[in-house]
Amino acid sequence: MIVVSDTSPLNYLVLLGAIDFLPALFTGVAVPPIVLTELAHHRSPELVRIWANNPPSWLTVRSPLQVQSISGLHRGETEAIALVEELRADALLVDERAATEAATERGITVVRTISVLAKAVAAGMLDLQQTIERLRQTNFRGPVEAMEQLVHEFRQRNS
Repeated sequence: MIVVSDTSPLNYLVLLGAIDFLPALFTGVAVPPIVLTELAHHRSPELVRIWANNPPSWLTVRSPLQVQSISGLHRGETEAIALVEELRADALLVDERAATEAATERGITVVRTISVLAKAVAAGMLDLQQTIERLRQTNFRGPVEAMEQLVHEFRQRNS
């Protein structure tokens, strides 16, 4: 499965020390350059800035050829959606509600940070309780409580 990511999932995965699980969970991960620019912003946590300024070799950075403005979305979200469509990627990795709705309206499958973390836990790459606790120490606003249920579902599918 090839995914294109927006900024916030990468931010949280870096903060949680889970970013290097992406190539184990997906066959390809791509971002538009604006995503790295946003991650490298001076207000981003230092760890995130360092990662963005030295992205790993498994990350494909590519500008979409055509970007249509999407009302209510930031540039990173808009370019990520355009890149999903252009690459015919399997999914968009995004957490924001407006971007999720815009992607879904375009027939794009959405994967959320919480799902990536749950897949990593189900695969034995992360500890569930430690991951939940670390996530709660960030400003993550997603449904942390849903992670246990997702882990259970992923484990059942793989057994």
